[in-house]
Amino acid sequence: MGPTTSGMERNVRLSTDLQIIIDQINQAFEAKSEVRDRTLSRSRSLIRHCANSIRATHRGDDTEARTLLQTARARAREMVTEAGQYPDLYHAGYTQDALKELAEAHITRAIILQEPLPNPDELQVEYAAYLKGLAEAAGELRRFALDALRRGDVALAERLLGCMDDIYSVLVTVDFPDAITNGLRRSTDMVRGVLERTRGDVTTAVRQETMKTALQEFEQRIGMGSDAPEALEGDASSDA
Repeated sequence: MGPTTSGMERNVRLSTDLQIIIDQINQAFEAKSEVRDRTLSRSRSLIRHCANSIRATHRGDDTEARTLLQTARARAREMVTEAGQYPDLYHAGYTQDALKELAEAHITRAIILQEPLPNPDELQVEYAAYLKGLAEAAGELRRFALDALRRGDVALAERLLGCMDDIYSVLVTVDFPDAITNGLRRSTDMVRGVLERTRGDVTTAVRQETMKTALQEFEQRIGMGSDAPEALEGDASSDA
């Protein structure tokens, strides 16, 4: 026996209902896929602008650094606003990594120029991403400190070492599971290693600077002492 009329009608209705549901899902996935593609593009652009901003800060070109950060902030706002519709896209690694880079660039510039640190809420950056950006800023400060040592600016290197020490001191107080901090403990361990290497470099430079100063003072005293006999000889000859 073939299917009854009512059975055929139910099959047609099921097929129609399924097609409606699938079309609805496909439309939703299409919209989400487009947002994902734009988010990936914005995250790459954001990371590129932040990296270039840090390089400009290294060169001492703060005008360029601020311009790049302004562009990065605009990209970040667009990315957060749109990706925020989809929690899985917003919390995806590429999105949060880009926001971490934004925090790192702002923090690095603020510390170098001795300006107030930007607030994570002001930057629209998740707290975990902000803390990881803070940790990575310590690595940039090491580069600045080494450049200062090469220029003979030991005082600047010592200041930056103190800033790195402050960063590490606060990061170790954030004692929460990695599921909450997004793996901050590894970043904190990295800061500790960078800090200790930099402390060794700065300590060596300070000792060399101290020895150099002591040697110069010694040479000056020797020079003054050698002039004294000549002065005495000159006086004796004039008396004669």
